Amino acid sequence: MKMKNKSDRREFFKNGSLAASALMSGSMFHWGGRYEEAISDNPKMSAPADLKITDIKCGYIRGGYHLYVKIFTNQGIYGVGEGADATPGTYHLVKMMGQRIIGKSPLNVHRLFEDIRKSGFFAGAQSGMYIAVLSAVESALWDLAGKALGLPVYQLLGGKFRDKIRVYMDTALYQTKLPKPSDFADAAQKAVDMGFNAIKFDIDQANDPNKYDAYNWTANPAELRRMYDQIAAARKQVGPDVDICVDMHGKYDAPTGEKVAKMMEPLNLMWLEEPVPAENIQAYKKITDSTSTPICAGENQYLAYGFREMLEIGAVDIIMPDLQKAGGLGEGQRIANLSNLYYVPFAPHMVSSFLGAMAACHVCASVPNFLVLEWQAYFHTDPMFKEIVIHKGEWLDKGFIPLSNEPGVGVDINIEAMRKYAVKGVPFFD
Repeated sequence: MKMKNKSDRREFFKNGSLAASALMSGSMFHWGGRYEEAISDNPKMSAPADLKITDIKCGYIRGGYHLYVKIFTNQGIYGVGEGADATPGTYHLVKMMGQRIIGKSPLNVHRLFEDIRKSGFFAGAQSGMYIAVLSAVESALWDLAGKALGLPVYQLLGGKFRDKIRVYMDTALYQTKLPKPSDFADAAQKAVDMGFNAIKFDIDQANDPNKYDAYNWTANPAELRRMYDQIAAARKQVGPDVDICVDMHGKYDAPTGEKVAKMMEPLNLMWLEEPVPAENIQAYKKITDSTSTPICAGENQYLAYGFREMLEIGAVDIIMPDLQKAGGLGEGQRIANLSNLYYVPFAPHMVSSFLGAMAACHVCASVPNFLVLEWQAYFHTDPMFKEIVIHKGEWLDKGFIPLSNEPGVGVDINIEAMRKYAVKGVPFFD
């Protein structure tokens, strides 16, 4: 009798399900079918639980100062990342870091970052080359994770505050050619004509004929007048509504930094960048406290730790970590969020390729206190930069980079095109 009741109950539910299915057939939803269609329609690029890193390869261009890494997996998905500046001679460091992560899931980006960083506590993992290489590896992991999950990196970082990233044009008007004030005015106008509303100039000049001593970086009155006249010409040319940044590349002493910052006040700079070397944070605070010109620094700081004291004591007004050097994308977001606690704007330094630029854009989109990102004039003049990357769509739109919505970073590297620029004597993606 009990068996019969169970059978009747099963029959009841079976008949009820059939009836419901019959009633809904032909409509936009049928029992379970739409859910199955949604699963089928959703791109499944991998089974994340089974995804494992199998290899890491790298290549160097521009004298070794630009490192590109490619991380491979057992499912054919790969990620690419870039490191800049502090990367020459680091081939074996890349391979060592690769051994730390081979066989592991690339989706645990923060965990792998910590595994590599903590394993190098006595190998230089506080700054410099170790962190620059780790930045390339970490960025490649984000790219790989985004591709595996079918999401852009900004989404993995928590979403976006903006759809396009404002950039300033580094005019590359290098002082080695002894430019005149009129050259500054022309370069400023050219950048504005290209659609930029922010520009940057260098004013450090090692071969300035007015210098008394090649090793003493105290600027004399003639040097100071040259600096002012150059930037004043640019300001006069473009008017008050274009932001102008000035870079001193950490070449001068503190008294000169104070004089230049004070001297530039009437020109209403967006910032004065690295008037003194990066190591002495107290010297920065002294300059910052002496002027209304905003002081910016950070391209030679590493990890969030490198920005802690700078922010705590108010040493600078704006921070500019290089995300291809300071620790990567996750660390870049941590640095931005730390600076946000002090109401300090985040304006990343960027001297990499368009791969590095777009990788930085994902971080810039993901934080509220983003100000502006660096953009290089050589992107428009050196064909190499177009050849070595693969990207759908335009790079720029009136001084803004449209944020990629492709899975991962949204920019790939063309290894074969890059090969002709490879550093001789160094293995290239072998």
